[in-house]
Amino acid sequence: MDKNEIKKAIESGKTSLGIELGSTRIKAVLIGEDHSPIASGSFEWENQYEHGVWTYSLDMVWKGLQESYRNLSKEVSEKYGVTLTTIGAIGFSAMMHGYLAFGKRDNLLVPFRTWRNTITGQAAEKLTDVFQFNIPQRWSIAHVYQAILNKEAHVNDIVHLTTLAGYVHWKLTGQKAMGVGEASGMFPIDSTTNDFDKKMLGQFNDLLKAEKISWTLQDILPKVLVAGESAGMLTEEGAKLLDPSGLLKAGIPLCPPEGDAGTGMVATNSVAVRTGNVSAGTSVFAMIVLEKALSKLYPEIDMVTTPTGKPVAMVHANNCTSDLNAWVGLFREFTDALGVEISQSKLFEMLYKMALAGDADAGGLLAYNYLSGESITDLTEGRPLFIRTPESRFTLPNFMRAHLFSSLGTLKIGMDILSQEKVQLDQLLGHGGFFKTEGVGQRMMAAAMNAPVSVMETAGEGGAWGIALLAAFMSNKVGNETLEEYLNKKVFAHEKSSTIAPDAKDVDGFAAFMERYKAGLGIERAAVEGMK
Repeated sequence: MDKNEIKKAIESGKTSLGIELGSTRIKAVLIGEDHSPIASGSFEWENQYEHGVWTYSLDMVWKGLQESYRNLSKEVSEKYGVTLTTIGAIGFSAMMHGYLAFGKRDNLLVPFRTWRNTITGQAAEKLTDVFQFNIPQRWSIAHVYQAILNKEAHVNDIVHLTTLAGYVHWKLTGQKAMGVGEASGMFPIDSTTNDFDKKMLGQFNDLLKAEKISWTLQDILPKVLVAGESAGMLTEEGAKLLDPSGLLKAGIPLCPPEGDAGTGMVATNSVAVRTGNVSAGTSVFAMIVLEKALSKLYPEIDMVTTPTGKPVAMVHANNCTSDLNAWVGLFREFTDALGVEISQSKLFEMLYKMALAGDADAGGLLAYNYLSGESITDLTEGRPLFIRTPESRFTLPNFMRAHLFSSLGTLKIGMDILSQEKVQLDQLLGHGGFFKTEGVGQRMMAAAMNAPVSVMETAGEGGAWGIALLAAFMSNKVGNETLEEYLNKKVFAHEKSSTIAPDAKDVDGFAAFMERYKAGLGIERAAVEGMK
């Protein structure tokens, strides 16, 4: 679209807006009729650790949303000479899971407990046993049950339980509704009905009776919707809440709010069966769309859904590039001490590419990137480690390769379970900072997964773009058109991507590294015990 066409689209409301509240940034993206971004705005924020809980204040939620929207509106005005007053459709997304509990006066009963908290171990273990379905600590149902087990005074006052995306949507539309993908991180979903699993709801309500809780789970959970359904309209109050200037008009339709996992799947066109995406940055997680459910419960695998309700196996590791980034920071200090001028991006690129010259197995070196604990390897805390034997080939290429391999080590353990289950994967899309240096992260991931890894040119657009696409799908879908059809034909038909197939030597080398990695986990556990 040229500038004049974009201006006309904005004026006539033939646009879609997506806003995603991520862990460190709130980002707003406005897209045109061709689904390409035409303006954006953002706001940086951080969680706070207060009274033993990771949280964000709700005041900061609204400050960040308003600032993101204001910055986007400003860019629209400066680039196209038009004031943003209406939009074709809007969607909101956010980091999944967590605990937002409200009372009968719509008052927040306790501060927002985010996905990052690991304070629900007792509840998660009990619910996993009762349901015979893996319930991770970060899921909303684990948080509410832990509050019950802790005899927290507010529990009997709960009338509405939601997530961050669900909360924002509710305040802007008055609708207590949620996309099925986001809902699947609150409570298990039955993919045959695209709603909360009835049997497990009954099992949880039995637990509530035993604790003499007056409400049932159905009373407090939001309504579940699938991609393409309408989830309400922007109210007058909601319009003023998002845009205090008063320029934004009410009545704009909103799509179901979704989680960052679902918007990542959409943004990488990974919503069809036998497709998957892996997001690798501060943390790393892979989402694989399944043809059928897994044969049994695996504590290492989270079961969620696509925005249309298809079952998805999620392998999630808390740690990915943070320790690797710290080592690059050390090299940065060295170059500064030498008086060598080099940009941060160039330094990353140079060091990452060094790994390509390393031995296939990283020369016998071993690293653990655990800044925090990992449930897959049964560690509640982490200590970053670098280890070698006298016989190891201690070179810079091997050093970098070992740390890149380590960034994928925990993920690989989880993914091996899916391999044992004979899960078929035709396509794996990569996105995130791990893939920023061309060809390096892809090659390491291909070696780890023993599957071709593709990176799209649009992968950097992220979840805000993904939720904007879901808003556009709701507005523009024709008849019974599926989300898969819409993305394939109307969004990604001419998408450019690069694909790297696994190299046999790299695959064998990574396998050798993983043998060391698994055998050496006792060293990591000893470090946690010995270094408090």
